Amino acid sequence: MSQKAHEIYEEAYRVWNPNKVDTFRGFGIEMVMGERSGNRFCDLDQNEYINMHSNGGVFNLGHKNEEVMEALIEGARLVDAGNHYFPSEYKNQLCEAVLKVSPDSMKYVYFLNGGGEANDAAIKFARKATGRKRIISLCCAFHGSTGLSMMAGEENMVKFFHMEVDPALNTHIAYNDLEELEEVLKMNDTAAVLIETIPATAGFPMPIENYHKSVEVLAHKYGALYIADEVQTGLMRSGDMWCCCKLGAEPDIITTGKGLSGGYYPMSGVIMNEKAGGWLKEDGFAHVSSFNSAELGCIVANKAMEILSRPTTKENVAMLTDVFDKGLHEIQSRYSDFLLEIRQCGVIMGLKTAHPMGGPLLMQNLMRNGVWAMMANFDKSAIQFKPGLLMNKETACEVLNRLEAAMKLTVEGM
Repeated sequence: MSQKAHEIYEEAYRVWNPNKVDTFRGFGIEMVMGERSGNRFCDLDQNEYINMHSNGGVFNLGHKNEEVMEALIEGARLVDAGNHYFPSEYKNQLCEAVLKVSPDSMKYVYFLNGGGEANDAAIKFARKATGRKRIISLCCAFHGSTGLSMMAGEENMVKFFHMEVDPALNTHIAYNDLEELEEVLKMNDTAAVLIETIPATAGFPMPIENYHKSVEVLAHKYGALYIADEVQTGLMRSGDMWCCCKLGAEPDIITTGKGLSGGYYPMSGVIMNEKAGGWLKEDGFAHVSSFNSAELGCIVANKAMEILSRPTTKENVAMLTDVFDKGLHEIQSRYSDFLLEIRQCGVIMGLKTAHPMGGPLLMQNLMRNGVWAMMANFDKSAIQFKPGLLMNKETACEVLNRLEAAMKLTVEGM
């Protein structure tokens, strides 16, 4: 007989992650995912939840997407991971699919396994391309948990693991502060400006007008590259394939991941223009790992890219954008003292509350109403709100109704 959730949490405390277990128990939650399909999943007691976290965008196409599942099964009959030294038709197809939906200046794609690994690699490629070392990034951003990507992220995470930030290698600046950015760039030693297009772990605060285009212009003015971290905001979540491009910028490097997996096979990528990818002509063996561009992963990601590139997907995102825009503002009109900001770009959404712990409070009450959404870890007053791209209108309206019920519980309990 299958274990109960409490038994799984007891064992997880011993062998997996004691603090995560304690944290969710502190919220009154012992969630273990059971059956899942589309935008919904059940716990082990068959309580159903609508997924408004989507694992950061991993489940852009929903849980167990039938087309992606079939690609995985058929792909597994044809290939395995393959060999990272050899080209293959599946790798070429995925490169072509990604380049087709990227700016014309992009020439190469380098595939890896996770978003942090992609950002880590992008930093290396920028340093090689420019001969410089400094990386400028945002104080409020998260770029992954690998070495270089973590160093570029929020500094408390770096300090937790006793990683020393060399001020000559990493500079953290405030979001939306172009003057501070230029002051650092004036030192003329910056390899790249790495910007998470809309910082997810900070609750998706919106950029000022023309922010990303200004970052691009300033970076190039002082000989630096501009890297757009699109791991959470890319792959149609903004309504366009790349959020940075929707906002008017053309980076030298775009990093992607999460949704590229189709929810099944870990895949990420670094999309580069000629300058950023120049190292590939010099020494293509300089950056390797066993599962880079895994053939089975490429087959899965090719199917994900095909679905993401369909006009019907773009139309559905536009529909969801409109439904949530109207519905969230109607809710805000009734809870304006608590719901301070609706941050939205397509189905990239963050809800900023007036309470310093409004994120976890709202998260708990959403769970009680059958919605899974995650607080913003770098700003506990906010919650991330991330539907799947293929969610239908009926489910979106259901989410809004459940959010209003959760909002009422949260306000009444304060």
